[in-house]
Amino acid sequence: MTTQVTDHRGGVWSIAVPIPDNPLGHTLVHLLETDRGPVLIDTGWDDPDSWDTLVAGVTACGFAVADLHGVLVTHHHPDHHGLSAKVREASGAWIAMHAADAAVVRRTREAEPGRWLDYLLAKLTAAGAPEDHLTPLREARAAGRGRRLPGRRAALPDRGIEPGELLDLPGRRLRAIWTPGHTPGHVCLHLEERHPVLEPAGAEADAAGPGAGRGPGGGTAGGRGRLFSGDHLLPGITPHIGLYEDPDEREATDPLGDYLDSLERVGRLAPAEVLPAHQHAFTDAEGRVGELIAHHEERLSGLRALLREPRTPWQLAVAMEWNRPWDRIPYGSRNIAVSEAEAHLRRLVKLGHAERVPGSDPATYRAV
Repeated sequence: MTTQVTDHRGGVWSIAVPIPDNPLGHTLVHLLETDRGPVLIDTGWDDPDSWDTLVAGVTACGFAVADLHGVLVTHHHPDHHGLSAKVREASGAWIAMHAADAAVVRRTREAEPGRWLDYLLAKLTAAGAPEDHLTPLREARAAGRGRRLPGRRAALPDRGIEPGELLDLPGRRLRAIWTPGHTPGHVCLHLEERHPVLEPAGAEADAAGPGAGRGPGGGTAGGRGRLFSGDHLLPGITPHIGLYEDPDEREATDPLGDYLDSLERVGRLAPAEVLPAHQHAFTDAEGRVGELIAHHEERLSGLRALLREPRTPWQLAVAMEWNRPWDRIPYGSRNIAVSEAEAHLRRLVKLGHAERVPGSDPATYRAV
């Protein structure tokens, strides 16, 4: 087993933790040294090989898993939160997460087996999915396979992450930025310290310890630091923006609107470097934010054109452009695609650019 560990300087490391059978390849788990011990930002997928890689990576950073002081979870997805329980069991570390995503974890753990499949069946039926797509879900429900859905073993966090909060990490200045869109409680974490390489004024003090390079009173004196961006801001791919899955939700949410708003907030931070959870570290956050906003504006415009012919969300997803033809998109990924189509539809409806055709069942939408 080869463990890929990168020293980003200034007490910041990344560990590439594999995601089994996933084209993303790995999650970049970041380790942040503090005066009270190392803290992880995300943990990786709950899998034996992933766990072994994480343990080897922590060791390569100069620590033992037992030394870990805490875990900051950017969002509840299993490639980020999956190993949190094992980390807590091995080290006694606390786990922190935004309340909105903690609610998703709690709801998933407490739900009756099969409830998620019932909800998915109802959503896809309402979206106009054909019977040949619904049949495997009905069979899974009848066989009781809802008990094995991912997320049912995810750890409940010990503490919350409050938007704008300066986190209690002695020797560091790490501020929580609430960035909903990919999930309702996604957070980015802004390290408000000089970058030890890209901001040379802080480099000389780097040897003084993990918190070196900060100005008087802990300010950012040399620049705008680094941003641990989770899945919110990635250098070469766009994160999935779909509906927030809550069977009890009565008010229609606007995940894409949330995402675009929080993208702009992150762009205004202008960090010297972004440390995402996938792919690689990069600079020019403002430029990448601009690209993502333009991408979604173009996507919305294209969907509005498609809706000149009334379509159900399923028909819209089939007609949309993806990274491969629809007939080559795997079964599970089609569900994700429909959710993304619905998130874009909700944005168009909110902007007054689309409307539901009165009396349509399944729901059919048209451009306005």
